[in-house]
Amino acid sequence: MAKKELKLPKMGESVAEATITSWLKEVGDTIEADEAVLEIATDKVDSEVPSEYDGVLVEKLFEVDDVVKVGEVVAIIEVDGDGEDDEASHEAETDVTAEAEEAASVVEESVNQAKTTAESASNYSDSTRFYSPLVKNIARQENVSLEELEAIKGTGLDERVTKDDILAYVQDKKEGKTSPQKTTTPTASEEKRPAPQAKAAPAPKVSTPVNINAEDEVIEMSRMGKLISSHMIASTQTSAHVQSFIEVDVTDIWNWRNKHKNEFQKREGEKLTFTPIFMEAVAKTIKDFPKINISVDGDRIVMKKHINLGMAAALPDGNLIVPVIKDADQLNLLGMAKKVNDLAGRARDGKLKPDETQGGTYTVTNVGTFGSVMGTPIINQPQVGILALGAIRKVPAVIETPAGDFIGIRHKMFLSHSYDHRVVNGALGGQFIQRMKEYLENFDTERSI
Repeated sequence: MAKKELKLPKMGESVAEATITSWLKEVGDTIEADEAVLEIATDKVDSEVPSEYDGVLVEKLFEVDDVVKVGEVVAIIEVDGDGEDDEASHEAETDVTAEAEEAASVVEESVNQAKTTAESASNYSDSTRFYSPLVKNIARQENVSLEELEAIKGTGLDERVTKDDILAYVQDKKEGKTSPQKTTTPTASEEKRPAPQAKAAPAPKVSTPVNINAEDEVIEMSRMGKLISSHMIASTQTSAHVQSFIEVDVTDIWNWRNKHKNEFQKREGEKLTFTPIFMEAVAKTIKDFPKINISVDGDRIVMKKHINLGMAAALPDGNLIVPVIKDADQLNLLGMAKKVNDLAGRARDGKLKPDETQGGTYTVTNVGTFGSVMGTPIINQPQVGILALGAIRKVPAVIETPAGDFIGIRHKMFLSHSYDHRVVNGALGGQFIQRMKEYLENFDTERSI
């Protein structure tokens, strides 16, 4: 018998860690190759970790809610054979010697000690101060106690502890520049003023009380729902949201799609929707206005060189996920259509890779899918703009001709542009959707796909 290591697999260049959400197998269970052993989650995507071998699960090195780095060993699987392919088990393939048992004992003791330390630092529920899930995950991973976390002076809104704050504290702690007890003895002036918790950002513990009747059903928010809630609150507290709206005549696009959709379906085996047409226009418009394709880093503006379009997609459970079309400006309409269909389909089936939801520089959401005429979407941080596509409607409109004006039936829609007024003024925000309107209304109806 030999022991094999099950490691957290690489999930993309921008994904360095994941949270264990559940174990699908218990110690002693038989596992087949490619069978899922545990479920993990990044900020946006849930996925499974399969076994590479047939064998028996003999050890779990992490528990549910633990944060694990890519490449770390999460479990040990015992397999038949001599295990010559596994360097980690090669030295233990002789008879079960005392040396092997001692090594296993040391590993187990080390893991248990690490878990005990982490558990002592992972309970932050006693605090009335708000901490984002990301901050708490970092604190757990770095064994930062509640007392230490409470002592950190936050630089976010209402002195909220940010990711940079907790990382700076951890670095200072490693270098011996800070002490966990630095706020255990407040000064006289600190005792006179209200405690920091009194002005902390709103959190579930200090939210408006809800009256619950006996007939009411109480449903626990899902993990993704909590992440979305935190992300949306953080965005509204970070960016100064402003909206601009414009109406667009898409009659020519409507007719062009009707002309080509059946041919496209037969040839490609996929539907031709309006989304790739709109995404192509967004990418062109961003090239014209690159100051929309930016992020804010403190007092600095980061100009993004790649145009990576986020595409908000609805999930069966009602939540939203935002897969990203990388280098969208490099795709022709056919390439865009295939990419949109691929990402949307795998998003619905829960088969997106973690890296496919990372790195977006601008987001588009189609509120018209649900019949909404327009919307005021919340910016997807750290981006500075998001576009909502309203429903396409048949409306009476004034049509100007050399022979005079007349009333006709046209297909129209509204574009709603939310942008961060800290760095995008009203002129740029309005010019952006004005240019997109021009691209859509001058769509080349003679083009093929």
